[in-house]
Amino acid sequence: MTSTLLDLTLEPLGPHFGAVVHGIDLADASDAEVVAVRAALVDRKVLFFRSQRLDDDAQVNLGRRIGELTVSHPVVGGVDEAHPEVYALDSADNGFADVWHTDVTFMKRPPLGSILRAVTLPPTGGDTNWADAELAYNSLAAPVRQLVDQLTAVHDGTREFGYYLAQRRGGQGNVWDGDLVTRLDPVEHPVVRVHPETGRRSLFVNPGFTSHIVGVSEHESRAILDLLYAHLTKPEHIVRHRWQQGDVAMWDNRSTAHYANRDYDNQRRVMHRITLRGDLPVGPTRR
Repeated sequence: MTSTLLDLTLEPLGPHFGAVVHGIDLADASDAEVVAVRAALVDRKVLFFRSQRLDDDAQVNLGRRIGELTVSHPVVGGVDEAHPEVYALDSADNGFADVWHTDVTFMKRPPLGSILRAVTLPPTGGDTNWADAELAYNSLAAPVRQLVDQLTAVHDGTREFGYYLAQRRGGQGNVWDGDLVTRLDPVEHPVVRVHPETGRRSLFVNPGFTSHIVGVSEHESRAILDLLYAHLTKPEHIVRHRWQQGDVAMWDNRSTAHYANRDYDNQRRVMHRITLRGDLPVGPTRR
């Protein structure tokens, strides 16, 4: 079953999460289509577009029409000098994403969203999974929601990117939100994030970058996070995308987490990602 949102034809993948967008050429989209894509992104949280013809230039141009772009990553450089916004995830250079995460939550202002396109795909494997963090929050029992509404978590990028920053970038990363990144200091975010456009609540913790809950014991922190991670990644909260050449995915980083399967042996997988500048996460008790 398909539905129409303004100028878009959507094939929903779940009742409230995920959709394949049909009949749009992202490289030549009208202004009305771009506005509709932006609205659908907030509404469906992750969108998939088949048979696109984007290169790095077109991908960057598309991103600029949807929002303000960041550099490729706080620590990792762009794919080349002409495209500092493009982050290359290359399996030949340890470019894996096989841990559940929400992009760059170890910075004070994580990205609003990301746009990812397939460049080189293995013959099999390499699917990406997205979890609906809003649905995960809503399906918690009411007493658990009341607990997590009050909590703050620490996010730390050192485990994943500290070595890269120190050894491969000589302690000097990129400029992120106007500041040169020279170290990855832990940051605090609410465990439950209120979406700035919809006002709806989502879980905002992830195994990739969340280190612990503030103000509780280590044992309590681990128990709470383990509960939330297991709940977030329940099968009914997830859509899985099997990549084809020409595919583009777009997701709202404020209400999702994702995981890329690493099941393609020594075959090469290359994806190019750009990210949209975000805002400071706000929780229910901070409004």
